[in-house]
Amino acid sequence: MSDLTHEVFNQAEPLVDYNLFEGNHALRDALKLNAPQLDTAALVSLGAKLGSQEMQTHARLANVHTPQLRSHDRVGRRADVVEFHPSYHALMSAATEQGLHGTPWTNKIASPHVLRAASFMLFTELEPSILCPISMTYAVTPALRRNEAVYADWGPGLASRVYDPALRLWRDKAGLTMGMGMTEKQGGSDVRANTTDAAPDGQDNWGQRYLVTGHKWFLSAPMCDAFLILARTPAGMSCLFLPRVLPDGSVNAMRIQRLKDKLGNKANASSEVEFQQATAWLVGEEGRGVPQILEMGTMTRLDCSLGTSGLMRQALSIALHHTAQREAFGKRLIDQPLMRNVLADLALESEAATALALRVARAFDKSADAHEAVMARILTPIAKFWICKRGSHFGQEAMECLGGNGYVEENGEGIMARIYREMPVNSIWEGAGNIIALDLLRALRKADGGAALAHELAPARGAHPALDKLVGDLPARVEQMATEMEARRLCQDVALALQASLLLQTAPSAVFAAFCDSRLAGNWGYTFGTLGGGTDFGAIIDRAMPR
Repeated sequence: MSDLTHEVFNQAEPLVDYNLFEGNHALRDALKLNAPQLDTAALVSLGAKLGSQEMQTHARLANVHTPQLRSHDRVGRRADVVEFHPSYHALMSAATEQGLHGTPWTNKIASPHVLRAASFMLFTELEPSILCPISMTYAVTPALRRNEAVYADWGPGLASRVYDPALRLWRDKAGLTMGMGMTEKQGGSDVRANTTDAAPDGQDNWGQRYLVTGHKWFLSAPMCDAFLILARTPAGMSCLFLPRVLPDGSVNAMRIQRLKDKLGNKANASSEVEFQQATAWLVGEEGRGVPQILEMGTMTRLDCSLGTSGLMRQALSIALHHTAQREAFGKRLIDQPLMRNVLADLALESEAATALALRVARAFDKSADAHEAVMARILTPIAKFWICKRGSHFGQEAMECLGGNGYVEENGEGIMARIYREMPVNSIWEGAGNIIALDLLRALRKADGGAALAHELAPARGAHPALDKLVGDLPARVEQMATEMEARRLCQDVALALQASLLLQTAPSAVFAAFCDSRLAGNWGYTFGTLGGGTDFGAIIDRAMPR
């Protein structure tokens, strides 16, 4: 009889060996709007791979066995290397093989940024933190082209779909990655306050050379092959290319002081480094480093939006999968009225995030179009601010759907704890909320900003009274925004209007109506799970179920 106490029952089976793409109707329908000619065969294949138990195991191990700094070798010589678990390298290989670091710069298909965006979202569902060096490699490529000699040597390796983690000369490697180093002890977002110094050191085949002395408070992925950094040259703050291994084969004087012990993002190594007359080369115009860095920030901010959207989708999928199996009080959790309200509300938020994030990617693909170029400047801060702000609240509510199981650090459903820890990263990195809201304000104040926004929202007129009111009020609010005090509120409301407009074009009527009734018309509370009783819960939940 005592053996009965060891029987485990009423526990959900893990969500494993399923296709992340095929069951994601929100993503698939957003792709039809933003890239109707896109061949999705690669996404189907990727979705199957990333949903496999093998890849989920790699994701778990890469986070359990975190990066380790080896500052010196066994006899006391400086080494400055970071050691990773083999699962980290397996994940990096998979991301590189998919082209998440370089597809838009080498692929001649019609919508390379959208294809990459969808792939990036799917990969984030598996493991987001290893995507940091992938994202930075993607973002630095356009800027690096401003040094034609460096790009001629490094461009092919940066676009390679082979992952090569070895620390050696660029020409001897099958693939290359790049990072960025901007933040210093005293500055944070105010990079103009940086003190790292770069003294001219002559010229060579890569152009103007400098010796860099200083410290970076945050340099992510220190085992990348090279970095774009900000340093103060005689002409002012400039953008410099700093490789780990110099052309003569020697290791550059970049000392890794320590790895950051972060709340989440555990599989990725973030570090403090010191440059002790490290060698670097000028990229772009001397003294114009800050504008160049802001251009790169636009790309990494897109990835923040994509990453949070992917995390939302994975958290929602796990919550739906769990509640469809777990029983309480005589019925499955998913059949309990209040749980249905929560799940449907989460599904609305996840689909709206997906729709907005992919719309940003479409603007990147069509940058030659005047309207799309303006929308890229407007949409990027909107999506980064709003989607990332919603992430932590979303993760907490999805975790609560699992109860105590969601809070436990374990494989399977324990992924939820990892997702929750990861959520704040995208909101903080690449500009926290205030910085992003002010960027939107600057974009809207430009002569074409308000007009472009009005043009974007025009097709949604007449679809819902609350949306009509919000859209009708926005031009005057943009025009009258004379101070910064309400910039966050404006960013929120523009985001909601855009999400509603996009859902009108991509989602079933039940999703669009519930989103507008709750987010715009006020038939909603202050937490998830407060949708009105007339909501079509069944249609929304069924659409969101992972299959």
